[in-house]
Order: sequence, then structure tokens, then C-alpha cells
Amino acid sequence: MKGWKWALELVTHNFLWKLLALAGAVAIWALVASEPELSTFSTVRLDFRNLPADLEIGSQPLETVTLELRGPASELRGQGDSRRPAVVLDMSDAAPGQRTFPIDGGNTSLPRGVSLVRSVPSQVRFDFERRASRVVPVQVRFTGQGANGYVVAGYTVSPEKLVIEGPATHVAGVAAAVTDPVNVSSAVATSQIRVNAFLSDSYVRFESSPQVTVTVTMKKQSR
Repeated sequence: MKGWKWALELVTHNFLWKLLALAGAVAIWALVASEPELSTFSTVRLDFRNLPADLEIGSQPLETVTLELRGPASELRGQGDSRRPAVVLDMSDAAPGQRTFPIDGGNTSLPRGVSLVRSVPSQVRFDFERRASRVVPVQVRFTGQGANGYVVAGYTVSPEKLVIEGPATHVAGVAAAVTDPVNVSSAVATSQIRVNAFLSDSYVRFESSPQVTVTVTMKKQSR
């Protein structure tokens, strides 16, 4: 008898609030159930993680993919409480050479209730190379003509060499770092000019600052 009374009190206690909560839950369920399901295309950025420290991507990577999605209209329109679609590739087991990654539900993060129909493209391929570094000479470029008959008699550059790094095959193909043009049109006697060095291969970078100091000595050209 006591058990029945306890159960009855549990049901009737704050009965109005419980009834309102139930009605609210039913209303939300009805709204979700009646919400139209749509399909759309979404272009998302292609991200990656866990690339081994000694590896470099040696080819132009694909930056975005297009996802065909299906789900509730509010989520597809970005009005829901969920995340934006995202594609994140796990490269923890990458090795030198070519590697293809499928774009599927395993690496795609979607809002609640949204499903992936397909990805365009459906897979992406990367070229992985070992990271390499080497020292290359700095090649100085001059522009302009000395004023009042002055010409370049000699020059030095400091530092004379710079360390570069990047994918091994790209690093091997760099012969020198070339400076921005050094303008000597108004230089006389000895001048020091600070300029940046440049690498023509966009996959290769400097290990430290690319700025160098060019000390140029001018002399009067004899007639």
C-alpha cells in the first residue's frame, strides 16, 4: 500500500510542471519531425592533422572539397545548434611517396541530423617527401646606373650564404637565393644596403631571416 502511495505522489508532485515539460517535448519533436529535409552542396576547407615532423607535402594540395549533404532545413541553413561541416584528414601514418585519402563519413564532421551523400572529389592524393635543408649562396642583383659616372667597383654580402629547408627534391633544385634589386643609381663611395633574398620555389623556405646586407663600393669611371 505504501508503495502505491509513493508512486502516486511521485506522479502528482509538481504535476502541472511535468505536464508542461511533456507538452514542450512533444511540440519540439513535432517541429523536428515535420521539418522538411533538403539537400545542398557545401564547399568546405580541407584540413589535416598529425603530419609527421620529418615529412613535407611536396605537391600543390587541394584546399577545398564540395560536399553534397542531406538533412533538416534548419541545420543545412546554419540555423541549428550544430557545427559547420568540416573535413579533417589524419596523416599520422603518412610515409614518403604518394598517398590517397578518401573523403567519407570517417573524416567528415557534420551537424546533427545531416548526412553525407557524396564528396566532389571523392578522394584526394598527396605527395609526401622527407624534409631536407642545405646551405645556398646569396646572389646579388643590381639595378640603376651610378650617378656622375660612378660604377660598381666591388661588393660584399653578409651573410654570404643562407640555410633553406623544405621537401627534399625541391631543396635540391635551388641553386641560390637571389636578392631584391640593389639600386646604385645614387650611390657613391661605399654604401650599405639591406635587402631581402628570394627563393623561386614556393615550396622552399628560409630557416631564418632572409634579410642580407650588401656593401657596395663605387668608383669614378675613367674617361
